[in-house]
Amino acid sequence: MRLMFIGALELANNLVVAPMAGVTDRPFRQLCRAMGAGLAVSEMVTSDRRLWSTGKSRRRMDHAGEVEPRSVQIAGADPQMMADAARENADRGAQLIDINMGCPAKKVCNRMAGSALLADEVLVGRILEAVVGAVAVPVTLKIRTGPAPDDRNGERIARIAEQSGVMALAVHGRTRACAFRGEAEYETIRAIKRAVSIPVIANGDIDSPEKARRVLAETGADGIMVGRAAQGRPWIFREIAHYLATGTKLPEPGPAEAGEILLGHLENLYGFYGVELGVRVARKHIGWYAGSQPGHEGFRQSVMRVDSASEQYRRVRGYFDRLANGEELAA
Repeated sequence: MRLMFIGALELANNLVVAPMAGVTDRPFRQLCRAMGAGLAVSEMVTSDRRLWSTGKSRRRMDHAGEVEPRSVQIAGADPQMMADAARENADRGAQLIDINMGCPAKKVCNRMAGSALLADEVLVGRILEAVVGAVAVPVTLKIRTGPAPDDRNGERIARIAEQSGVMALAVHGRTRACAFRGEAEYETIRAIKRAVSIPVIANGDIDSPEKARRVLAETGADGIMVGRAAQGRPWIFREIAHYLATGTKLPEPGPAEAGEILLGHLENLYGFYGVELGVRVARKHIGWYAGSQPGHEGFRQSVMRVDSASEQYRRVRGYFDRLANGEELAA
């Protein structure tokens, strides 16, 4: 397994959990790290300090007990506000500051943040220079290949990033206009890797060990970033790590192991969010874990109506116990 450095920080390997709003909270990051990821980037934290007192922002800035290095993603369009947000999060224990210029969501792009920034290369440079100058920790950047398929300016953005002092770059193989439609392309990532000397991390549609190895070979990237494929399947990181190291595949976890991983995840969610909110947050994770299992539709309909943590936990355990015992469940 290839080691990876971001600045002076050494990662355990070159597998990174993509920042995903509403998904990569502290319990999920901790789980993916335990399952073999070398780095997990937080959900994006707004650069608007007026919102830092909300429960959502406080939780996103909470890294208590998290395995190092701790990476926090910030989002915004004002250079000074972004610099202030970087400084605040570094003071709170962030060891890496990641800048979001990759999110295609309308509510982010409508504020000229996220991937909307790629259309303004001058502003990109101002933001990057402000953030790098504000903190002593390494700064990383997440981008897409450009604003639109006919305007893939990823190479120019990458050069601006390197010149601004950014220490690593994650590139999703779609443009802002593509959102998550179609297939990711890796030619632009390969060109970006050739254009800069800082580490480049390839992202987009990496959903298997074989795909991970192919993307690394096609792009020459230093690492890979996995997002949606880890939802309900956090063990994908150990599968990829094993395959890259040995060329052989690990077996998928059986129902008993998958159930125990999910139950541990639920306990952490209840502890992190509190019982009431934890139950609501857990529902989407339960759906993702159960999605590939037999009889999942009936189980999901049943468990999604539960408001009690103890009952939610009991039903999840019962479902996976029945699967482990070989019982046939109705589709």
